[in-house]
Amino acid sequence: MVIAAATDSSFAALMKWLVDGTFLKKDPVLVQWLPMAIIAVTLLRITAAFTSSFSISWIGNRLVMDLREKMFERLLRLPISFYDDHASGNLISKLTFDVNQVTSAATGIVTILIKDSLTVAGLLGWLFYLNWKLSLLSLTIAPLLAFLVRKFSIRMRQVSRNAQHAMGNITQVIEESIEGNRVVKIFGGSDYEARRFRDASNVVRRVGMKQTAASSANSAMGELVAALMLALIVFLASKQSATNETTVGGFISFITAAMMLLAPLKRLTNVNEPLQRGLAAAESVFGLIDTENEADGGTIDLGSASGAIVFENVSFGYDNAQSNVLSDISLNIEPGQTVALVGASGSGKTTLVNILPRFYLPKSGRILLDGHDIQDITLASLRDNIASVSQDVVLFNDSVAANIAYGPLAAMSRDKIIAAAEAAHAMEFIREMPQGLDTLIG
Repeated sequence: MVIAAATDSSFAALMKWLVDGTFLKKDPVLVQWLPMAIIAVTLLRITAAFTSSFSISWIGNRLVMDLREKMFERLLRLPISFYDDHASGNLISKLTFDVNQVTSAATGIVTILIKDSLTVAGLLGWLFYLNWKLSLLSLTIAPLLAFLVRKFSIRMRQVSRNAQHAMGNITQVIEESIEGNRVVKIFGGSDYEARRFRDASNVVRRVGMKQTAASSANSAMGELVAALMLALIVFLASKQSATNETTVGGFISFITAAMMLLAPLKRLTNVNEPLQRGLAAAESVFGLIDTENEADGGTIDLGSASGAIVFENVSFGYDNAQSNVLSDISLNIEPGQTVALVGASGSGKTTLVNILPRFYLPKSGRILLDGHDIQDITLASLRDNIASVSQDVVLFNDSVAANIAYGPLAAMSRDKIIAAAEAAHAMEFIREMPQGLDTLIG
């Protein structure tokens, strides 16, 4: 980027030598070498631009991957209560939409800020070398440009936050409609879901138009200020040229450098919009990454538990709930004993079961497993001793074998997987599948 910026500035310098040395003084050395110098500078600029573009793109793609890995790893370790408070669509949007906004700021914007800032610095340096009085006078407009950028920054940051929230909502509607497609069909909810999606899409559209309006206004004001600066420079430089205060080559070089300033200044002014989007997205991405993991203060490794479970005066209530779901529950379950919890919907049956693997912590009382308080047992050890068959069956898009031997059980031998499938009376239909245990669930 430094090399590319330096070559941009050198073109303006070559204009002075081109006019004064070849056209006016007819210097034979310059006439011979200047065309070659132009070609050399161009080749150097092309090489530097390609290298920096390719390198920053590699960094950007790697950054997307690294951030997504960190976010996904954090999602896997967050407590159940976190998922209770956050819509899954919004979480998916963070990994798919928000993270791209961050990496855009970290790559494309950085490229503009570094390369164009260096280009502007080089061109200003050349302008000051040619005519420091005129250059200093033109910089009086810079505070106005900084003020305008600051004003638009606040507006664009807030609009960008709204855009992320709107994208989360539209992802949520899509996810719910796909997952609940049977419910939608049997209850005739197609028109209702279509309206929900249309409303969510309309919010995204409106927010997008607000972003466009803020960005366009910011760009227009920046261009106006830059044009005023250029007009002032041209006017004053023309006056100086008329009084022979500068050479023809110096005048043309000065005007060339001043006009070359417009493009990088425009890009630097326009960089504010994606920068604010990136900063707003960074709040979302790093807010997730910085969320506390599921607490695990246990130190006891049970190994294989015998299964004696004791609930001692356990009470529990969800956050922000007015009353407890469970109140002073005491229960003894012997190893090998089968216990059924019976009651009306919402009476706390599922909650009582969810407290056992420490998805939630009791507000009072304690639960013992083989005489140990479950909060003193490591989460891995506790959950290694618990199997769950949920009322909502989840199958992963993997092979049948991988769904049977899931997670840490993936290292199990094929014989053990077959034995488990036989015990569940599943091998009867698994054998009829195209690839048997290796068939993808889909």
